[in-house]
Formats: sequence, C-alpha cells, structure tokens
Amino acid sequence: MTGEARQDFAFAFLSILFEGAPFILLGTLISGFIDIYMPPGMMDRFLPRNKTLAVIVAGLMGIVFPVCECAVVPVIRRLVRKGLPVSCALTYMLAAPIVNPITALSTWKAFTGPVMMIDGAAMPANAVMTVSRMGLGFLVAVLLGWVVARIPMVWVLRKRLVDELRNDLPDHKAAEHVHACCDHDDDHKHKNDTHACCGHDHSAQHTHKHEESSHACCGHDHSHDHAHEHKPDGSQRIVAAMRSAIKDFVDVGVYFSIGIAITALFNTGIAPGAAWLDSIANRQILAPSALMVLAFILSLCSTSDAFIAATLDKFTYGAKLAFLVFGPMLDLKLLFLYQTVLRKKFIFWMAVGLFATILLGAYYFQWFLNQQIVP
Repeated sequence: MTGEARQDFAFAFLSILFEGAPFILLGTLISGFIDIYMPPGMMDRFLPRNKTLAVIVAGLMGIVFPVCECAVVPVIRRLVRKGLPVSCALTYMLAAPIVNPITALSTWKAFTGPVMMIDGAAMPANAVMTVSRMGLGFLVAVLLGWVVARIPMVWVLRKRLVDELRNDLPDHKAAEHVHACCDHDDDHKHKNDTHACCGHDHSAQHTHKHEESSHACCGHDHSHDHAHEHKPDGSQRIVAAMRSAIKDFVDVGVYFSIGIAITALFNTGIAPGAAWLDSIANRQILAPSALMVLAFILSLCSTSDAFIAATLDKFTYGAKLAFLVFGPMLDLKLLFLYQTVLRKKFIFWMAVGLFATILLGAYYFQWFLNQQIVP
C-alpha cells in the first residue's frame, strides 16, 4: 500500500470513527442504566391481553427502552424467565435495536445531505431512510412475533431454558408460558391485587423468595447478586450502571472498529475502479443480498452502522436499507448469542425468513423510489 493509499485509508477510517463513536457511547449509557434501574416485570405491565396487540406493543417498546442488539439478547433471557411471553420478547429483541431513538438519530445524521426525487418532489434522504428503516424493521419484527405466537414454545426455546421456566414459574404459569403464546396470567395478577389492598407491594418479595429457592437448588452462591439487586444504595447503582455501559461500549467498539477498517479498505482500495462491483451494485436482487451478507459479517452496532452504509456510494438506497435492517436482526455475533436462548433449527428458519422478508421489502422500496440523486 502506497503512502497516499494509507492516508486515504486513515482519513476514511477516522471520519467514520469520529462520526459514529458518540452514538455508541450514548446508546451504551442508556442501556447500562436500563439494565440496573428497570424493575423486573416492568415491560410485561405495558402489554395488552390481546395477542396481536401485545406483539405490536412489544415492537414499539424499543422507543421507551432503547437498547442495541449487542445488549438485548442477555436482557431477553432474563425477561422470558420473569414471565414475558416469548413471542413478545422476540419481537422486542428484533425491533428495539432499530426503532430506538439513538438509532433513528444516527441514521438521520449519517444520510444528511443528499436529496431524493420521488414523483418529482425533492425529499431529504435522511428523512426517507430513517422512516423507512424504522418502518421496515418494525414490520418484520411484528410479523415474526405473530408467527412465534402461534407455535409451541418448545420449538423455539432451548430445552434448558424450557426446563428452567418449568422450575422457576408456577405450574399453571409455566404450562401456559411454554406451550401457549401471549396470554397473561389472570390468577397471578389477582394474587398481586389481593396483596395490593393491604397497602404493600409483595411482588418483589415473592420474586425474591422464589429466586432464592431456585438458586439454592443449583448449589451456587448468589449472595453478591442478591445484595446488588435488592439492597443497593444510590451510588452503588450508578457505579453498576456505568460499569455495564463501559463493558458494552468496549464490546461494541471492538466490532465497530473492525467494521470501519473493512469498510475503509473497501472504499479506498477495492471499490474504486472495480468493474465487478458495479455489476453487483446495479442488480435489483443481488445488490441488497450482497449488503445483507456484508452486514452479517461486519456485525456492527445499530447505533453506528448507518455511517458505514452511507459511504457505500455505488449501491442504491434499497440495498442500503437491506443492510440497515438485516444487520441489527442477524449478524455473526448475534448468531452465537441467539444459541444461548433459541433452538438451532428455529434460528435457521428465522434467518431464512428474515433474509427473504427484508430482501422483498428492500426490493419494493427501491422500486417505489425510482430515485435520482440531486447534488
């Protein structure tokens, strides 16, 4: 690599890094404080009893509880064990990294500048891409949630997690949670209501006692977790939230830096003068498929991936949309994280469904645009 090529690479690398790093920091700070301060079962209280509406509301929860895909999978495992319906948990898991305000803001910033001509009207590219990304991501997540709500959970969850649910939850709740869909437990709520009439909240006490018994049977010492979760003072919680945020920032930063390096190398060393790349970028099906594969390999965070997508000048906005929606739902790191919660067969069919649905959405998005870029 010549000196000029190295300078171009360094400039491309640093420009993307400095644009995306603040959004990663903001997103991980919010995730850290949610991890420490959000009470168990809080999300479940927002869900309506209707299965269809519950999945829709779960898809919108990312607006209120913004987390990126790097942190959402461990949270989902805990939420499922707390009684959140699995269909709603998966919907939130897929939608939250895309519909959250940090991702929307970073997408808006990354695509600031170009203007699209849609039916003769000039539209700012950042507005179109932000709304389209959030809309398609939400739609795909909700569709998957509706499918999962109608199949037995033993087909979805790993056997070990199913066994944990059967042991941790009451018998009638476990049977409903494992074999049914999004229905809530009226009997459990009724018991909480009877406690409420005496003026005290016993839900935390019940959860505390139950968790103590379940931990005791496995022979592990959870005294540290007990002290941290049930009797922390204000300073301890802030420190714990900051530690969680720092850990997420370091983990995400590593993947982001690798993704930036690959993208900078691609833009400065491969893309210029590559005739084969032009043939891929101009194909209506091949272009979004190629960028979805790239998103899978790069494993970027949803709060920063838009800055990389915006630099892929040879590709259409439809292909970039596929990159921005598919990556936060399925990438290389998520593939390993999903296996801690979901069955491998379900992950395979979920991946096929996500790829096909997002490809179709990106194709029709590009067909609808029929765009021209105005300098």
